[in-house]
Amino acid sequence: MEKKNEARLELASLSLPAMIYTIAMIGFPFIYTIWMSFHATTAAQQLVFNGLGNYSHLVSDGEFWHGLVVTFYLYFLSLALQLFFGTYLALLLFRSKRLPGIVRSLFISPFLIPGVVTGMMWLVILDPSLGAANYVLTSLGLPASDWLASPTWVVPTIAIIDTWQWAPYVALIVLGGLQSLPPSVYEAAEIDGASRRKVLFRITLPLLLPTIMTATILRSVDLLRFFDLIYITTQGGPANASDTLNIYGFRVGFEFFQFGYASALMVTLSVIVLGAVLILNQLRNAVAW
Repeated sequence: MEKKNEARLELASLSLPAMIYTIAMIGFPFIYTIWMSFHATTAAQQLVFNGLGNYSHLVSDGEFWHGLVVTFYLYFLSLALQLFFGTYLALLLFRSKRLPGIVRSLFISPFLIPGVVTGMMWLVILDPSLGAANYVLTSLGLPASDWLASPTWVVPTIAIIDTWQWAPYVALIVLGGLQSLPPSVYEAAEIDGASRRKVLFRITLPLLLPTIMTATILRSVDLLRFFDLIYITTQGGPANASDTLNIYGFRVGFEFFQFGYASALMVTLSVIVLGAVLILNQLRNAVAW
């Protein structure tokens, strides 16, 4: 017993520097942001205590509510597309076990590409004049689209780009869940003569719900604080049509230098992300088996 306690103390002492570093790197910026959110920035770029002034301004700020709507619109659209195509890709890879390893790797490789590279690549593809996307549409006799330059289509286009990049990540998670499902359930279904459709909707997908919820939580954290791809492709445009809370907070802080109000925006966004994760985690526990 004493040797076990000594081993635990030794392990704790070895991991203590890493824990302190992690807490400092995460905790200090977050606490400092909360502190700044209670201050206003003067014309001389000095912080003056403002109490809840920044938060009360949020209620009457039309740009904040617009950014909130865009954030959730992009979140729900992207999440639905990524879960659908990610699950479909996972089922495809699971059934196509004879595919060469290099082919399977190519299917799941887009999420390894940096967001900046992805954004620049799709800017070229979706260019209204010279892009390959409009060339394909016109070749098929369809009208060309403005894609990222259209206030109507900019959010769906960003959602499609993000789905192209991150659906393979969801597929990788779901594929791990598929490989852990009990074979006995499928053997019983085969004996009962269940069709593939019934096996999919009555066995596979219900058993995969905890895994799908895990993928939902991981993607929700990124999608609610979406930044890099939007900033590279549209910077919140056209006409603020893709101006999420993260983009709006960035503009307020680094273009208008209102760091106190920008901090309040980021704290609010953090609370939204935390709330969404807690709710989704409860749902995951509810469907766990």
